[in-house]
Amino acid sequence: MTEVTVVGAGPVGLAAALAARHHGARVTVLEAGAEHRGRPGSRAIFVHRTTLDLLERISPGLGGEVAGAGLVWRTRRTLWRGREVYARTYPGPAARARFTSLPQTVVEALLRRACARAGAEIHWGDAVREIRSGPGGVELVTAAGRHWRTPCVIAADGARSQVRAGLGIPLDGTTAGTGFAVVDVAGGPGDDAAERIFHYGHPGAGGRNVLLVPFRGGWRVDVQCRPADDPGQWAATAERWLPALLPGTSGAQITWSSAYRFHQRVAAAFSDPHHRVLLAGEAAHLLPPFGARGMNSGIADAVAAADAVAGHSRAAVAAYAHTRRAAALANAHAAGQALAHLSADGPLRRTAQRAAALLAPGWDRAGRWLDRAPYGPRLRSVRY
Repeated sequence: MTEVTVVGAGPVGLAAALAARHHGARVTVLEAGAEHRGRPGSRAIFVHRTTLDLLERISPGLGGEVAGAGLVWRTRRTLWRGREVYARTYPGPAARARFTSLPQTVVEALLRRACARAGAEIHWGDAVREIRSGPGGVELVTAAGRHWRTPCVIAADGARSQVRAGLGIPLDGTTAGTGFAVVDVAGGPGDDAAERIFHYGHPGAGGRNVLLVPFRGGWRVDVQCRPADDPGQWAATAERWLPALLPGTSGAQITWSSAYRFHQRVAAAFSDPHHRVLLAGEAAHLLPPFGARGMNSGIADAVAAADAVAGHSRAAVAAYAHTRRAAALANAHAAGQALAHLSADGPLRRTAQRAAALLAPGWDRAGRWLDRAPYGPRLRSVRY
């Protein structure tokens, strides 16, 4: 029986634990946070079909449970300075959801319950502080001074990964100067009225780009700030500008606000030299929310990491490190293309967007391009 230690009990770590249990491994999860800690904000709200299928594979019934807990918006709409340039409504309800939209906290709760059913042991409130990896295995030392010896580790301890830092693996890449303000608003639309709406140059936001995404229980509002803006200040004063972007929300409950920037950072290696430690999720890569690549690619990492450990060979781990790093690099590149489109800094990009907006009423392809380009290209050859 293989033994696996997972560091981190977020969605990626929990998925790794479930996937390892699916292979019959004995699993211990070490989590720095308290079991019942508060988790503000909806965070990652979009779960791809591929991710639902992965969850279903490692824990039969879980993919359907996550899909059923979320919202499937059927209409996508794009406007150019207040004028609609693209709209499409999908037939539904579909027997197999193409995706589902719900707070990350709900996904985590469902994953925790699945881990409990599967027998994965979670130790809360004791952060990993040191890691020593060698040919024979890994030793972890926690803040409480506990020593854990294990044949292998799947590190899913987030953007400030202590495991990655302990191994001396850098995150390579860039962080964009462009900032975004993000707000959660309680009380989302019903299933039939749910629409994803993107605004190029929203008149109510002073010509800034705005993304409105419904999820089960609320709305996500993203505002692309200008270089002179303070994204944190925009997020903190959302009650002033929100009614102009989301009609009918005057006095609505804002449940969370924050600011972020586009990260395109990928670990220099996804495994240690001894092939005993595998990095997954934000421990391995930082990606922006646009395109929903973060949690989805992290869960794909988690399942692939557990598959590699089940392979009982250095070659399987090396293949994991190569394949998943290539996927992360592709996702980071796609995020860069999305940001370049959103920023439209050069005259050619601005001209192309204006031309597409003029042509969209009579040429569906122009409107479809305006609708899809803000999220970056689809990566059909990459499992997120």
